[in-house]
Amino acid sequence: MNTSLSFGKVAVLGGGNSAEREVSLRSAAAVCKGLQQAGVDAHFVDTAETDVLTLKSAGYQCAFIALHGRGGEDGHTQAVLEAIGLPYTGSGVMACALAMDKARTKYLWRGIGLPTAASRVLTKSDVNENLANVLAELGGKVMVKPSQEGSSVGMAKAENAEQLQHALQHALQYDQDVLVEQWLDGPEYTVAVLNGDALPAIEVRTPHEFYDYAAKYQDNTTEYICPAPISDALEAELRRVAVKAFAAVGGKGWGRVDFKTDTQGDLQLLEVNMVPGMTEKSLVPMAARQQGMSFSDLVVRILRSSQE
Repeated sequence: MNTSLSFGKVAVLGGGNSAEREVSLRSAAAVCKGLQQAGVDAHFVDTAETDVLTLKSAGYQCAFIALHGRGGEDGHTQAVLEAIGLPYTGSGVMACALAMDKARTKYLWRGIGLPTAASRVLTKSDVNENLANVLAELGGKVMVKPSQEGSSVGMAKAENAEQLQHALQHALQYDQDVLVEQWLDGPEYTVAVLNGDALPAIEVRTPHEFYDYAAKYQDNTTEYICPAPISDALEAELRRVAVKAFAAVGGKGWGRVDFKTDTQGDLQLLEVNMVPGMTEKSLVPMAARQQGMSFSDLVVRILRSSQE
């Protein structure tokens, strides 16, 4: 089949105005190149410069969303594409909006019995709360995260009330809701989901205190091990829970589910990413390679799911 004819003119949406703009630009460039190598008539579109509402009138027949963070991963772009009747990759409006909100995603997972660490949601009015009590309630050491940011933006560790107050104030610069989560000491894993199936698990190792923005995008010290050096039973459990967690938020097409283990070695869900990083060195392409898929194969499969 001529892939150019089957998909028509494809807009690869990247950039945007979120805190993850630079990462998105790299993802979109890689996706565009991979699609072009497969014979797709793909064109990079920076949504900070081009109004998504004009895509259909510009002759585009499909959109590959490579936008990370607010505006692109939270349902806003998906809603516009729905309104103009342009097919797009990945999950729909509701699933993206829900998955972008880490706190509400955790509420849902808990409600259906999936494992996720204990947490509290704090707001600006809670800055002067007795934060020592919050720490004690969550085991004395916590991870602080803006509820609706990605790429570890605004995240920090806290082990005392002063650190927690500072971390909370920093996170509130990015979001009005801040997730304060029990610290997890165990290994970190990530599992990509593609068209209802889980790809091989990846173990993430970093010398940083946690897998922060620098560890993800700036340093060369982070290790990504695929296949993960784990038992067949743990691999199967990671894949099973990832598929269930993704489906629970209404996920479609592709995404990535992140885990850590606690001191007892039990898996705990961290979050689900509806538009994960897609450079050729990113985690979803790494897992796909382990499954025997080239980068071009992967992006074409993701694009094809937009037509299903």
